[in-house]
Amino acid sequence: MSSEVVTVHKNQKLSDVRHIICESNIQHVPVVDGKTLVGLISYTDLMKLNIVINGADERTIDAIVDQQFTIQDIMVTELIALSETDTIRQASKILAEGAFHSLPVIDKQKQLVGIVTMTDLIKYLNDQY
Repeated sequence: MSSEVVTVHKNQKLSDVRHIICESNIQHVPVVDGKTLVGLISYTDLMKLNIVINGADERTIDAIVDQQFTIQDIMVTELIALSETDTIRQASKILAEGAFHSLPVIDKQKQLVGIVTMTDLIKYLNDQY
């Protein structure tokens, strides 16, 4: 599990998510309200947006994104999350089904404490063998 998770607040601009994904080499950004997990936005979710940006500079792209969409419009809210006491086996079973590529990890108060990605599992397996 990665415990230092980059997050966005549900009321931030969608362009903030775009910048995080483009500049941080991450594919999934949890959306929080305070510390409570309320959604998730992936690189794939952003790519599904129908935005005409031919030849536009970064500032124009951000303006278009923020004018047409909000984080709450795009985020997935029906999440499968792991408890911090769940096992690697439980995480791998869910991820192996192929519907998700990351799983947020929450505590008993539903506050985000980490995220498990396919990359985390591959690194773990690599370390074991």
